[in-house]
Amino acid sequence: MTIRVLLINDDPFELVTLAAAMRLHGVNVVGEASDYMVSEKLFTSLKPEVVVIDVQFNSHSGISFAQLLRKSSPTLGIVLTTACPDLRLLGHTEKEIPLGTQIVLKRSVGDLDVICDAIPDSINAAAEKQPMEWVNDHSLLHQNSFISILHDLTDIQIETLRLVALGMSNSEIGRTRFVSEKSVEQIVARIAQHLGVIPDRKQNLRVLITGQYFKWIGAPRH
Repeated sequence: MTIRVLLINDDPFELVTLAAAMRLHGVNVVGEASDYMVSEKLFTSLKPEVVVIDVQFNSHSGISFAQLLRKSSPTLGIVLTTACPDLRLLGHTEKEIPLGTQIVLKRSVGDLDVICDAIPDSINAAAEKQPMEWVNDHSLLHQNSFISILHDLTDIQIETLRLVALGMSNSEIGRTRFVSEKSVEQIVARIAQHLGVIPDRKQNLRVLITGQYFKWIGAPRH
């Protein structure tokens, strides 16, 4: 029997495009949802076997929504899509991701077979309670730019980078993380050095670092 798939993505253009492409590839897409309430209603009424959810759905809460759906349906296959090769940049850890989840980097979806293959794999992985897994080209990315640039940043540095990109000052970050402002300044300086960011007369260091952050997490949402 053809696997019943529900697509969840709050980018309307991306949702429609992906749904049409998957149907052309023979995937049984039974529903599409672009907001939280519709997603819940369709999940309850259509009873999909697999959900394909964008990590940045509903302001980066795609993972928490996936957790909720898995709790109500323990055998549910989950495929997460994301433009970000390191989920720490979005404030997530691997421990948050439901077992068996298949994660597809959007840069790897040029060939739609990647995400189509992840759909049945997600069901088997969920049944066997396997750890979450990045599929396809992420392994190549991990061996190259991911390790050399992002993977070498500590969790503290990643979190500081994220808070800088959110517009928080060094003093605000210090209060949030219970460290001195001087410590934050040193961490920011190390991040800039690691990323090869050099301020110039037109842009300050924090602006350049923020630009790097948004480059890694993907284009801003509509």
